[in-house]
This record gives sequence, C-alpha cells and structure tokens, in this order.
Amino acid sequence: MKIAVCIKRVPDSETRVKVANDGRSLDEAGVKFILNPYDEFAVEEALRRKEAAGAGEVAVIAVGTAASQETIRTALAMGADRGVLLQADAVPADGLAVARALAAELQDGGYDLILCGKMAIDDQSYQVGPMLAERLGLPCVTAVTTLSLEGGKGVAEREIEGGVEVVEFPLPAVVTADKGLNEPRYPALKGIMAAKKKPLAVKPFDGGTVGVAVTGMGLPAERQEGRIVGEGAAAVPELVRLLREEAKVL
Repeated sequence: MKIAVCIKRVPDSETRVKVANDGRSLDEAGVKFILNPYDEFAVEEALRRKEAAGAGEVAVIAVGTAASQETIRTALAMGADRGVLLQADAVPADGLAVARALAAELQDGGYDLILCGKMAIDDQSYQVGPMLAERLGLPCVTAVTTLSLEGGKGVAEREIEGGVEVVEFPLPAVVTADKGLNEPRYPALKGIMAAKKKPLAVKPFDGGTVGVAVTGMGLPAERQEGRIVGEGAAAVPELVRLLREEAKVL
C-alpha cells in the first residue's frame, strides 16, 4: 500500500511565544518546534497500514522553511520511508496555496491513501485536507477516529455532536486524523539513526497566487482578577446584579 502523509512543523503548545517586531509573525527565538500532534496520528496510521499489509511505502510531505527538514526527520524516525519538503521562505497563511502545492506533488504519485491531521495547532484552520482532496478530485473524510480499509474501500467513524457518524468511501481518498485514531509511537534510537540515511527531497514551493496574508498578530488581553461576591444562596442576587450591570452578559 502506498500512502502519503502531509505534515507541518508547529510551535510546541507548551512553549512561551511572543510576537516578532514586525507585528505579523512569531518571534522564533527560544521557541521549541514539533511535528503537529494531529499529524502524528496520521503518520502512525500510515505506518500501521503498511505494517498490516506487509509491504508498501509511506511518504511524508511538508510545506515549510528549511527548518522543516527536522520535522520530516521525526516522521522518518517513526518509520516513514522518505520525505519531501516543498521549501518556502515562510509557510503561507493561505490554506488554498498550501493545498495547491501539495496536490501538484501528490497528483501523479499513485497513492492509495493520503492522510493529514485534522488541523494544525498553530492556525487551526481545518482547511488543507478538504482543499487538497478537492484539488485531487478525491473523496474526503475529516476528523476520523476509527478507520478500516478493505477491498478498495474504507469505512471511517467520526465523532459528531451527540453521536458517531459512520462514512463509507472508495479508495484512493484523503482522510484527516483526529485524536483517538491511535496512539503514536515514539521514535526509537534505531529509527532516529536510520532516519539520517533515508531520502529527503527538497523542492521549491509553488502554491500559485497567495490570497490570504496575516496583517497583524497580538497576544490576548490579560484576564482581570476574579471576584468573590459571597457564599451560598445569599450571594446569588449580587452575582446576578454584577452579571447584568457590569459584565452585561444578562
């Protein structure tokens, strides 16, 4: 089985970040970057599918700066076979431009399955997977928590409000992974050493016209200190008054 996984280098959610002097980007000094957590589920799923089939290839593709090679090497250390970096000066904020570049790289690859994370934790746009599927003319199932493949088709489960949706679709397809799909493995020392020798091609990013740009970025306002208005039922009238007159939420 031939599987492609689209991944992204993102800031660690536990890293303290600050806005750069240009007011439109992140100051990367001292920031730890990681493989996007939802993409980890996608990589793990691809590896499990290859292992179950007993043969095949898992390729990982990223759009990013030269530093994204390190993120690709992480996926290679997990067990992926090769990587491709579509190198740009910066990752565009335009999800469609990213999807165009990925589609151009993947369209002639003969992949049986293309996996992505359901979103990247830095922009949380949820866009690239569905846009990629549209560009490739393939079925798309998003935010998948259970996946089975057999006989040229797949069956996926995705959590929706109040229940679980079951979707059946033909292969090839684009599937985006959600938390719960699997438990990603940690790269072992053997895998880390092997990753250094695995092929990693670097190609120029070409996403066409970029239609979305970040014009400003800022940290959220600091929260005001909480107030205790009393205890028990006696405090309810004062709480209601404050919510109505000061917070103006009632």
